[in-house]
Amino acid sequence: MSMNVEQNERPDYDRVIQDIADYVMDYQIDSLEAMNTARNCLIDTLGCGLLALRFPECTKHLGPIVQGTVVPNGARVPGTQFALDPVKAAWDIGCIIRWLDFNDTWLAAEWGHPSDNLGGILAVADYLSQSRVSQGLEPLTMKTVLEAMIKAHEIQGVLALENSYNRVGLDHVVLVKVASTAVVTWLKGGNREQIMAAVSQAWVDGQALRTYRHAPNAGSRKSWAAGDATSRAVRLADITMRGEMGVPGVLSVPKWGFYDVLFKGNEFQFQRPYGTYVMEQILFKISFPAEFHAQTACECARILHQEVKGRLHDIDRIELTTHESAIRIISKEGPLANPADRDHCLQYMVAIPLIFGQLTAEHYENDFHQRNPIIDELREKMVVTEDKCYSEEYHDPDKRSIANAIQVFFQDGTSTERVEIEYPIGHRLRREEGIPVLEDKFYRNLLTRFPQQHADDIFALCKDQQLLEQTPVHDFMAKFVI
Repeated sequence: MSMNVEQNERPDYDRVIQDIADYVMDYQIDSLEAMNTARNCLIDTLGCGLLALRFPECTKHLGPIVQGTVVPNGARVPGTQFALDPVKAAWDIGCIIRWLDFNDTWLAAEWGHPSDNLGGILAVADYLSQSRVSQGLEPLTMKTVLEAMIKAHEIQGVLALENSYNRVGLDHVVLVKVASTAVVTWLKGGNREQIMAAVSQAWVDGQALRTYRHAPNAGSRKSWAAGDATSRAVRLADITMRGEMGVPGVLSVPKWGFYDVLFKGNEFQFQRPYGTYVMEQILFKISFPAEFHAQTACECARILHQEVKGRLHDIDRIELTTHESAIRIISKEGPLANPADRDHCLQYMVAIPLIFGQLTAEHYENDFHQRNPIIDELREKMVVTEDKCYSEEYHDPDKRSIANAIQVFFQDGTSTERVEIEYPIGHRLRREEGIPVLEDKFYRNLLTRFPQQHADDIFALCKDQQLLEQTPVHDFMAKFVI
């Protein structure tokens, strides 16, 4: 037999793809904590989207590709009057969710924002629910949406625990695409073979580079990249459900597969089987619209604000102690070109609450930055160092801390205390403290888009676990139409 002839025996689907399909098809969610956390994740994520509608750079992307397009049973984009085809609706919902960098976060070997999957989940569930009712069938309920969220969170998060895509230059939205594809195909009634086929297409796509997240090219694509990924998932699910074949060996086939082409020949490693771990452990961005590695640093800075606000020009240096991942992705020196650049700069995110006692989305805007040169003055005085213990406990599955510490030193030789915070308010270990603040965040975000009575009605529904789970998806989405 010639050694130059390729063997054409079609393989079984890669085990990674089979495991994802089996989990989506067969796993029964019985964790009350996961379901309750999913409800809180849903409202927080929608609130982030509503708040983003205040920013024209976000809203310019929204709406149908062809103006005036009318879509029967179109999926609604919360906070707008748009009813779109599910692919574009997923893009729009995903865009508003992620625009302000204020939705949930998962930190491991790879980081990301599992609620980004909600763009595809809500768009498809709304369209399917309306379509079913128009055919005289039972609608989908919000319980199904919460279950889909849990499974999407789990797929994205477990794939991220031991596998660093950023270290090979790939963006984490590949995991949004894979997770969304799996659960959206399931929502559309896909069987095991169809889910595997669709997921294989997500892997074979070729993946986004992280270029737009890092200096000197950081820019606004990072605010819509997840919307693009979850909408691509909806498209791939649709292609598959029309009968398109899959690519069984997409990960492992020599030379042409994902591992060899994009992952330096390494196979994925797994710390745990799929369950409900990720949703239960998810990190909420409650206080600050800031990249999550900086959340505890911002809390430290806010604590120090009262002590330093009258002595800003007397500061000699600011010592920031952090973990390795923060240094690698958000520690920056030099000019910051745009809001997307600033909300991924550790020094900028610390300077704002030191100066003003708070950090909001408006603080990243160009005009605000230009009016306040003191921000860059403080950035230049910051010294960033790693604490090896912080880095180790960041990866410890029993701790999952995101520790930072700050101490400010003045020119006269005095200094503040060293303020250290290991766990941000959005951490699982601070749920009792954090959830009331999260609910307040959601209610404030509702009021940016709806009259108070309407906001009160939505808020009451979203606080009632049982009632929300029983609510038809299309009725729920109708409440968010302006």
